Amino acid sequence: MVPLTAGNTRVKDARKLHRRSERSERRCFLADGPKAVEGALGVPDCVIEVFATPAAAEEYADLLGAAPVTLVDDRAMGGLSDSVSPAGLVAVCHFLDVPLASVVSRVEEFALRPSRDPLPMLAMCADVRDPGNAGTVIRCADAAGATGVVLAGDAVDLHNPKTIRASVGSAFHLPVALERDPAAAVAAARAAGYQVLAAVGGGELDLFAADEVLAKPTAWLFGNEAWGLPEELAALADHRVSIPILGRAESLNLATAAAVCLYASTRAMMAG
Repeated sequence: MVPLTAGNTRVKDARKLHRRSERSERRCFLADGPKAVEGALGVPDCVIEVFATPAAAEEYADLLGAAPVTLVDDRAMGGLSDSVSPAGLVAVCHFLDVPLASVVSRVEEFALRPSRDPLPMLAMCADVRDPGNAGTVIRCADAAGATGVVLAGDAVDLHNPKTIRASVGSAFHLPVALERDPAAAVAAARAAGYQVLAAVGGGELDLFAADEVLAKPTAWLFGNEAWGLPEELAALADHRVSIPILGRAESLNLATAAAVCLYASTRAMMAG
């Protein structure tokens, strides 16, 4: 097969998916790099087509298996990938987001599961704008054994290549819902039986002294990178929880705070 060039219609059509408006209209996105392509291939009916350079197709032959692969030249790959040094693999995929109701599973369902894995725990992010942070929170939630993630409000695009890359495959491992109204996400979590804990500075509950609370099914609520959670949204939570700052740092960034909170819940639930 002769590799397609950058001027090929299929290549140009796929390249348009770098634009959020195009992604939203077609409900398709680009998974860039071997880790993202591997994750996408693990989701049934997710991958539409994989573009690969001849060298990458040979190097990742075992990964690609029976995937629908189209060879492209290096220049075409440079236009499809947003990486500084493209790895030579980009997949066109169907959107990953799922309805809020499928992420916010009722707590009673977990009591019937012999393995108790995943844990009855959600990560809900309100107005998170940075794709690196959003992807890292998804990765942390996956690692901590959470049920899923909700990106609420005026949030970054889940299908932004930088979000997908920062998740290091986790965006394909656990369900992620998009909800325009953060208050609606909180209400849905509470209706399903979760307590809602807001991660805020100066909260009335110290994370280090909250094991009894943390052992319960929990939906963690995290705010924007710059201004945190609005007071009216934090007020909807059952508790406002602060992470102790023991040194001279002013605060923790969003992704780090999420990792600390999620793992604190994981430890308390597994000990309970």
